[in-house]
Amino acid sequence: MNNPEQFLRSHIEKVVDLTDEEAVFIVSHFEVKNFRKGDFIIEEGNEVKEVYFVLSGLIKLVYEDKDARKHIVSFAMEDWWETDFQAFYTQSKSQLTLECIEDTTVYSLSLENFEKLCSDLSKMERFFLRKSIAGHIGSQQRILSFLTSNARERYEQLLLKNSSLLQRVPKSSLASYLGVSRETLSRLF
Repeated sequence: MNNPEQFLRSHIEKVVDLTDEEAVFIVSHFEVKNFRKGDFIIEEGNEVKEVYFVLSGLIKLVYEDKDARKHIVSFAMEDWWETDFQAFYTQSKSQLTLECIEDTTVYSLSLENFEKLCSDLSKMERFFLRKSIAGHIGSQQRILSFLTSNARERYEQLLLKNSSLLQRVPKSSLASYLGVSRETLSRLF
């Protein structure tokens, strides 16, 4: 990432315009963090103190059920936001794990700084509201795809929405995300 400040600014300006002073003010609330492939950014059972904006790399959000089966809730790559949002907003312990699939660099934002940005700069409140709504819509679409589509259709939907993700995600993770076994994924595709 050559210029993380400009990358974040460009991302925000897809939703709201910023002055140079506002951009500097916003960036001052974030912290750059680097992780290696296989590192856990969030571990189940720990408090979630931050939300993450991915500058480079690829991460997966995972839920482990009572039978120790892992289910991938989502992936996040460059220009995406991720955390265990429930635990972040309620400052409670995570039910999810956030793991790096690749070496990853993120901007982290604490809840305190998130709230400060929203209260001091109404543009950021509007920005985060739009991102939140888009995330909610995406979650509803994913739930509906599990209710109305078979594995092949879910795979085809993923291809249409984000084909670049498929080249970066291991087949076992892709199978988990689509709700099938790796063997089933191999037979279908």
